[in-house]
Amino acid sequence: MKFKSIIALLIFASVFHSCVGEKDSVEKTGSQEEAVTSEFDYNVEQFADIKILRYQIPGWEKLSLKEQKLVYYLTQAGLAGRDIMWDQNYRHNLAIRNALEKVYANYSGDNTSDDWKAFETYLKRIWFSNGIHHHYSNDKLKPEFSSEYLKQLLVDTGATLEGEAFDVIFNDKDTKKVNQAKGVDNVALSAVNFYGPNVTNANVESFYKMKESPNPERPLSFGLNSQLVKENGELKERVYKSGGLYGSAIDEIVKWLEKAQGVAENQAQGDAIGLLIQYYNTGDLQTWDDYNVAWTKATEGNVDYINSFIEVYNDPLGYRGSYENIVQINDFDMSQKMKVLSDNAQWFEDNSPLMNEHKKDSVVGVTYKVVTVAGEAGDASPSTPIGVNLPNANWIRKEVGSKSVSLGNIIEAYNNAGSSGRLKEFVHDDEEYELEEKHGQVADKLHTALHEVIGHASGQLNPGVGETKETLKNYASTLEEGRADLVGLYYLYSPKLQELGLVEDWEAVGKAAFDGYIRNGLMTQLIRLNLGDDVEEAHMRNRQWVSAWAYEKGKADNVIEKVTRDGKTYFNINDYEKLRELFGELLRETQRIKSEGDYEAVEALVEGYGVKVDQDIHAEVLERNEQFTSAPYSGFVNPELVPEMDGNGEITAIKVTQPVGFPQQMLDYSKTYSFLPEKN
Repeated sequence: MKFKSIIALLIFASVFHSCVGEKDSVEKTGSQEEAVTSEFDYNVEQFADIKILRYQIPGWEKLSLKEQKLVYYLTQAGLAGRDIMWDQNYRHNLAIRNALEKVYANYSGDNTSDDWKAFETYLKRIWFSNGIHHHYSNDKLKPEFSSEYLKQLLVDTGATLEGEAFDVIFNDKDTKKVNQAKGVDNVALSAVNFYGPNVTNANVESFYKMKESPNPERPLSFGLNSQLVKENGELKERVYKSGGLYGSAIDEIVKWLEKAQGVAENQAQGDAIGLLIQYYNTGDLQTWDDYNVAWTKATEGNVDYINSFIEVYNDPLGYRGSYENIVQINDFDMSQKMKVLSDNAQWFEDNSPLMNEHKKDSVVGVTYKVVTVAGEAGDASPSTPIGVNLPNANWIRKEVGSKSVSLGNIIEAYNNAGSSGRLKEFVHDDEEYELEEKHGQVADKLHTALHEVIGHASGQLNPGVGETKETLKNYASTLEEGRADLVGLYYLYSPKLQELGLVEDWEAVGKAAFDGYIRNGLMTQLIRLNLGDDVEEAHMRNRQWVSAWAYEKGKADNVIEKVTRDGKTYFNINDYEKLRELFGELLRETQRIKSEGDYEAVEALVEGYGVKVDQDIHAEVLERNEQFTSAPYSGFVNPELVPEMDGNGEITAIKVTQPVGFPQQMLDYSKTYSFLPEKN
């Protein structure tokens, strides 16, 4: 599970985003060691609604050469699968990207015209989203140049883009990558390339009802690594594996994973990588589970990674995993400080407001680390989570445990990228502003930790209840993220955090956390939507239904007060203790919904509180936000790991440099890591 936190997804936008001018390029820096010890510019450029940042890899020089090789090989393995994510997102993405990149690289005409600038912006937006649909809203990106202009650019540069792949840029087809609307055929109306033409919701559900796991207590993740298509009217899976769908890219991934296995830090880590290689070669889902068990148990060492088809947010029915890679170096100091949460996981479970039958008797194997990211690819890049908890299989979490990580240097980059006045615009008063300024970052770090370590690890399904993707269907992701958010919120306003030495003033930290969450859920995240849009992204939905439910249920006691002052709306929390009780009530209910597989209840909760937007408030928020020039979304270029070789081709050192700029890195990636045909 990914955690795209309040800060990462909006408070960064409303607090820490700077007002930077757009830059064509950034001068190449020296080594990472030099960058860490000198003034570091986290900002690369800004365009449309996107800001591109960069991050450092502190502690790189403390790794042994063998460990640096491991990081390098794992990073290369991740980038080798980059094109898989592009093709998963939409069937024409690779053809469109290849044509537009050829235009960009070879055009020698007027690069000062409005049309050319619009073309550049469109291509950058496509790079950022790994395709022609917005990375967050899922809406198709609209070019601000004509089809005639693009045709001329193609002629001028010798690039080719024809038929549906050309037309779809400008027409009204495939307008939504993932359609989560109620009462429609979500699969048929989603452009994501997980399903073939004419495959429907009913087809998917009936197909997987026929699948039976060898051990029903340990259900396999059916559909995770395949595309479901119709051939001669029969449903068939095209499995992602060597020799199968995406096989040419997977073979490159395997090549680098084999190198990584050769420099593994220990036997457990090496064995886990070996199982991942076996999984890629066979596509066998039992091997996938065996790998996840081995990976979860492999907790020793300085280096770890996330690699494969993992998160299911891009599938409207929650079966298929998007390709993802994150390579991590342990931050021992911060991990030790936060280890207290995993050490006390059972206390949090025992003292939660869940029904007793929904609590775990024994919370096992929860590990929490703050890590330094060394490279990302696929679904994690350029837009990245700041926290991850894996594996996703409920039975593995229950029997073996899970790994939770907070991406420390990514959070640091967000925090140091600058600030704007958005916070002052939307806080109710000076007290709320001062609480956020003084305690907001600590509150958010703790919310990330509690969400990942305690939230996703908590609770259990009732005996005989199927996996949430089967019972809760298109609402499974937002329910799970909201449930984990509620665990974090419930404990953020608790003296237990101070007792454990995690905060100096639990009450102030809790108030800052509650203020930020309600402000974001009811107002500020709306800057991400066009007026009139429904909320569709899973995390945005969960923040709204949590906040809106608490606001409505607390009206009788005026727990959260809607204030209008000088024509502006604010939400002020009058009773933090009562709000915590409300969060506890909602947590209890969301766990019941998950444990019992209550589809009607989750539909009522999400549709009733998480989808529709108060249009008057939305219009007001957009108007108030117009004064700020910083973009609401941020993502990253990756540092570049550059090996130095001796005469025998052996790596003698690996240096870390920063890319010249965002376009340069994207073009370099396409040149170096394109292992798939345009049509797969």
